[in-house]
Amino acid sequence: MANKQKNFRFLNLIERAGNRLPDPSFLFIFLTLLTIIASAVAAYFNLSVTYEGFNEETGTIETITASVNNLLSVEGFQYMVTNVIDNFTGFFPLGTVFTVIIGVSVTEGTGMLSVLLKRIVSKTPKALISAMVVFLGILSNVASSTGYIVLLPLGAIIFLASKRHPVAGIAAAYAGVSGGWTANLLIGSNDPLYAGISTQAANILDPNYTVQPTGNWFFMIISTIMVTLIGTYITDKIVEPKLSTYSFTSSETVETITDDERRGLR
Repeated sequence: MANKQKNFRFLNLIERAGNRLPDPSFLFIFLTLLTIIASAVAAYFNLSVTYEGFNEETGTIETITASVNNLLSVEGFQYMVTNVIDNFTGFFPLGTVFTVIIGVSVTEGTGMLSVLLKRIVSKTPKALISAMVVFLGILSNVASSTGYIVLLPLGAIIFLASKRHPVAGIAAAYAGVSGGWTANLLIGSNDPLYAGISTQAANILDPNYTVQPTGNWFFMIISTIMVTLIGTYITDKIVEPKLSTYSFTSSETVETITDDERRGLR
């Protein structure tokens, strides 16, 4: 009991420290300004770094020297302004996220999503709800980073439908998506990317060596099981007991699936 209280005091300390942080948007602004200032200081002292890089045109490993560009200069400001759109559209998960959001919006607007979640909740034992949400969070990395956008609110809805605190559902989904990143039972979109990087590194010693996307598969499977068990335990034993009592409204109760809805799922 004493150890449990000590752990809760430590978690409360972390929570209070986290609550004092500014809004995430201000954090991004602060880090952006810090990066600009750091670039000016580094450029003033002519800092540079030399590393071994892969030349895609020649297919060889070359020694590359990179210097710091001063973002406080006129050229640096022009670079930031003219590359805003490219930085936004070049963000890897963006296209997948937009596609998934459109699909989720359609399923929610037609009522299919709510019926499907009710079906999942009704078929899943109450003791396995947390494990299911964490497990789905792990599997979501097949679609790259879309789990952060899609599964977190769905985790809250699933917990809400099970008469459990929705914040715990968000935490469980986040634990699965973040803690289980690259762990999976399936080969995801990241595996070919990492295999390509590993192949380039391995070719320094053996030009004919190829790393397959399935190279980490057995490790990924074991990691999926371990992260699911750990995430479930933390959600049920640590996160949810710390949350205050949630007052459910009449609109948040789960209705029985009708015959028409059951036929629609088919």
